[in-house]
Amino acid sequence: MRTRTRTTATATTGLVTALAAVFALSGCSTAPDQNRPATAGPTASAPAAPQGGGSGFEGPRPQDQNLLAWTGDPNDAGHVTAQSSAGVGGRITLVRIVLREQITWSNIWLGLAGLDPNAQLANCYLGVYDAKGTLVGSTADISPQLMTDAIAKPLPLAKPFTAAPGTYFIALLLNGNWATNALTLKATGAGISVNAGLTPPNLRYSSILTGQSSLPATVNLGEQSQATINTGWASQWYAIS
Repeated sequence: MRTRTRTTATATTGLVTALAAVFALSGCSTAPDQNRPATAGPTASAPAAPQGGGSGFEGPRPQDQNLLAWTGDPNDAGHVTAQSSAGVGGRITLVRIVLREQITWSNIWLGLAGLDPNAQLANCYLGVYDAKGTLVGSTADISPQLMTDAIAKPLPLAKPFTAAPGTYFIALLLNGNWATNALTLKATGAGISVNAGLTPPNLRYSSILTGQSSLPATVNLGEQSQATINTGWASQWYAIS
């Protein structure tokens, strides 16, 4: 009996030792390695920093309104400018615009604010001069369009042209008879301050020549005058498409 008891005890002790070894090995294989960094799960990408360090807001651009360029945000062209036919008839007024990229110039948009149903208009044109004073584009007579629809409207050039980056001058020529405060155009309210820091031939708003019934092929931009600005004929709003 003693021999059996010893055998059973020995067997039991061996079994317990074996199970302990198994558990120990199992614990070693599943316990985390303290020397190995934990594997991180998927993380979301950080949002890109706004360009320029600002709030991300930019003011209106011509492209926001399906235009290519403009002399200013039309929302700021709230001033209505009027002038007598004796004051500006036959006189070319110029508004400078600077293009930053090449475009195909097809239309000049004008803000027509008011109509004179009794006006008698003829030989009225819009055109484009380059920085050398060369006429590079012109509309047909726009007299009929100045008699209808007091809105912002596109007036097509007779022939679209490729405009490289640079300085251009949009020219307006009116002829005929109209009531001073009836035929009116959208403009800025800047008055003479529009030309702050500028001298001919780079005035932002000016007039040139008198007694014209058509836009001449060339003009001398060195002869730009501010005389009409002092009489209230403010810088007209234009856009390009």
